[in-house]
Amino acid sequence: MSITPATVPHHIAIVMDGNGRWATRRFLPRLAGHRQGVESLRRCVRACVARGVGVLTVFAFSSENWNRPADEVSGLMDLLAKALAREVPQLSRDGVRLHFVGEKSALSDKVREGLRQAEAATAANDRLVLNVCFNYGGRWDIAQAAAALAARGEPITEASLHAAMGMAHVPDPDLLIRTGGEKRISNFLLWQAAYSELYFSDRLWPDFDEAALDEAIADYAARERRFGRTSEQLQQQPTAARLSA
Repeated sequence: MSITPATVPHHIAIVMDGNGRWATRRFLPRLAGHRQGVESLRRCVRACVARGVGVLTVFAFSSENWNRPADEVSGLMDLLAKALAREVPQLSRDGVRLHFVGEKSALSDKVREGLRQAEAATAANDRLVLNVCFNYGGRWDIAQAAAALAARGEPITEASLHAAMGMAHVPDPDLLIRTGGEKRISNFLLWQAAYSELYFSDRLWPDFDEAALDEAIADYAARERRFGRTSEQLQQQPTAARLSA
């Protein structure tokens, strides 16, 4: 199926997996793979803007990634700080609004301030919302939302829980992509991905280019999203309603 504005998902989420393996296969330090992963993310952001995607959410650093070797974790933190300083001006020119989702209390003051400044600098942009999930976990997101509601004495319902989560500012992802050949979502957007279409790519994240993104979008466009209904019910809906379902 060809890609048209009507077939492009509004919200794409990506588990950017394979940076370390990409580097290891080239006899490079793992951090070199993460640096190349930043280049791939830059490509992907621009491709999403060009294709009319409204929201891009990426899994940059999970709650479990603290268990990696200390030098890799330290290198990732330094890479984040440098990437923010380098990329934010161009992201702002491209109309990209940055939003960081995750537990920030475990981050250094320098990193937290960098995240705050990046969000403030891009707050007025409206072409693409780029959610960067950093020190994030789906279980953490659900637990912190429930705890916040309990602390305020509010009832815990599907609607109130959803509103208290870190992704409440955007609709749920239509398409969730994982690169690197693994076929799991690894504690990413557990609540929000309830009805997302899943797409698994064997390409390592540094090799995931515009053509690979288009393949994922085309695969998504060929699917029928029923949300509990039958195919016959969908066919009876007006075209506009089917496309928004």
